[in-house]
Amino acid sequence: SPAKKTAAKKTTVKKTTSKAAAKTKKTAERIGNLLIVESPAKAKTIKKYLGSSFEVLSSKGHIRDLPASRLGVDVEHDFVPEYIVSRKDGKQAILKELANAAAKSDHIYLATDPDREGEAIAWHLAGLLGLDPKAPIRVTFNENTKKAVVHGVDHPRQINENLFNAQQTRRVLDRIVGYKLSPLL
Repeated sequence: SPAKKTAAKKTTVKKTTSKAAAKTKKTAERIGNLLIVESPAKAKTIKKYLGSSFEVLSSKGHIRDLPASRLGVDVEHDFVPEYIVSRKDGKQAILKELANAAAKSDHIYLATDPDREGEAIAWHLAGLLGLDPKAPIRVTFNENTKKAVVHGVDHPRQINENLFNAQQTRRVLDRIVGYKLSPLL
């Protein structure tokens, strides 16, 4: 009957439309390039510079640190630090957001500040997001201008492990001295 044919056509159209919408949605969810910076304000500015080919997100500073409730340094075994992602300050939610974006990205760049702390943040992010710190994923710029940012993105480098180790050494020493001396003060 004509009603059945019309109903069948409508169903077919709906299925085709649904498949096309799902395909479009899947494509729309894909992120070409992801750039992670420390500051949300910096992320907004840099997004304007880089345009639609980049998603720019913020780690809001350090994503993991030594635990607040204990020493967090194995002094018996080469002073190996124990890093955690804190639940208290929303860092787990930030990490989840970054990991979801990274999973949808073709290229991931870490544009944390160009100092020891920034290098450490980049190193931790690389580890947590499954990135190779020896790959050219580290972007640096010394001024927040379009020219400097674009130049940094065009010339990524490896994470500088010497800078990371310098920050980690300072952090471990601060923790040991602070943790051991504060009961005496």
